[in-house]
Amino acid sequence: MIREHRYALRSVWTGNRGTGTSGYRDYDRTVTVAVDGKAVLEASADKPFRGDPTKWNPEDLLLAALSECHLLSYLHACVEAGVVVESYSDEATGLMTEDGRGGGAFTEVVLHPRVVVAEASMIPAAQAAHAQAHDWCFIANSVNFPVRHDAEVSAARAGEPA
Repeated sequence: MIREHRYALRSVWTGNRGTGTSGYRDYDRTVTVAVDGKAVLEASADKPFRGDPTKWNPEDLLLAALSECHLLSYLHACVEAGVVVESYSDEATGLMTEDGRGGGAFTEVVLHPRVVVAEASMIPAAQAAHAQAHDWCFIANSVNFPVRHDAEVSAARAGEPA
């Protein structure tokens, strides 16, 4: 059965310094992003684009969405494979290239998951679960650039030989 899921949020520009967008340097890039029932997120443009570097920017949010989607898909894949994950962290990186015409695009994201599973015998299945997670990740399936994985899996306890 094909199901649809709809999402909605509200973005509000809060950077009018009194003269609106009268000039490129005359306005602030601050934005609030809100979803009903959730904490408001303070956002801005990235620093090279005259934004506030202390706030989330669209590029951060895209990278976060890819990392979290893979993490959640991976945990599901591990449950399906009988792998007990005890910890998971990721230090994702992304490369965006400007096109010289005022635009640009991400050209690659690399996820660096570091996973600890309960037993050494689970390591092969835990490594394979990254491919399944990639196939299941809605966000990775929605972008037009490669999302690669450089995963490390280790065991909390020696257990059976891997």
